[in-house]
Amino acid sequence: MSKELEPLSDPGLPEHIHRKADIDPIAAKRAERQVAILFSLSAVGTLLFIYSFFFVNEDLFIFIPIMGSTNAQQLGIGIGMAASLLFIGFGAVHWAKTLMPDQEVIAERDELKSEQSDRDEFVKSAKAGAESAGLGRRPLIKRSLAAAAGLAGLPAVLLLRDLGPLPGNSLNETSWKSGTRLVTDPGDRPIRPSDLEVGAVAQVMPELAPGKKRTLENIAKDAVLLIRLRPSEFQLDAERFSWTYEGIIAFSKICSHMGCAVALYEQSTKHLLCPCHQSTFDVTRAAKVIFGPAARPLPQLAITVDADGFLIAKQPFTEAVGPSFWERKS
Repeated sequence: MSKELEPLSDPGLPEHIHRKADIDPIAAKRAERQVAILFSLSAVGTLLFIYSFFFVNEDLFIFIPIMGSTNAQQLGIGIGMAASLLFIGFGAVHWAKTLMPDQEVIAERDELKSEQSDRDEFVKSAKAGAESAGLGRRPLIKRSLAAAAGLAGLPAVLLLRDLGPLPGNSLNETSWKSGTRLVTDPGDRPIRPSDLEVGAVAQVMPELAPGKKRTLENIAKDAVLLIRLRPSEFQLDAERFSWTYEGIIAFSKICSHMGCAVALYEQSTKHLLCPCHQSTFDVTRAAKVIFGPAARPLPQLAITVDADGFLIAKQPFTEAVGPSFWERKS
């Protein structure tokens, strides 16, 4: 049978000094309020994170006007998350140091055996421990801890949600259609093949109808990189080669790993690099992945020229752009 925990009685140990909260009800109540305040501050930090995440944008921000909405949002998110985690930790530590049991005990080692009676005894001990921790007798701490702990998990959920678009068909459909002109970004100027020298790279967007404005969603998924090589440098099959024009090839700018912007081009190796996780794509082989965590090549946009000599899309993307773990058939 397991033995009860007994107070230490070794005469060689110094006398145990009781905390003020152990002997003074007023001090215990004060410590309880302090713990509750810390948990409440954690909850406020989580709410600040949520507010900054959703409502601090180009139209509304409440921090320092000269910072701009993007910096203000990042500041609010950072302060909110830091406060959420910091104060819930401070509260737990203060609770343990001032209000939880402070008795030195010894426990005799039993046989490594788990009988039903032992399990029953464990349940009793666990209930007794919960009771001695004071949750039942300190509803203020219980409520404030429940509120802080319940809110503390929301930042992680929001950040995971922000890793990419939600499942659906949003990445299957872009603004690229058959005959859509490629225009400079910024500037919205149509591009001719002669505008690009061998080795040049340009970011382009689809031309919009008069009076139509780009949305943030379209800007994010419509961005395309144009790269010009010598036609003899390509190692493509006949179909992929037919999607190029006079050595100009076009790829989605959204990395197929986590959706970052592929923005670095190494002219000597003909490689595109994603700066987020170092996925590397070989332009000469239709953006085949040669390094990093990306699971598939960048989607290629088939291009040609129209009657006026401007570059246009032959057809929409034949596969979803963006991260490969959503909205892909294979």
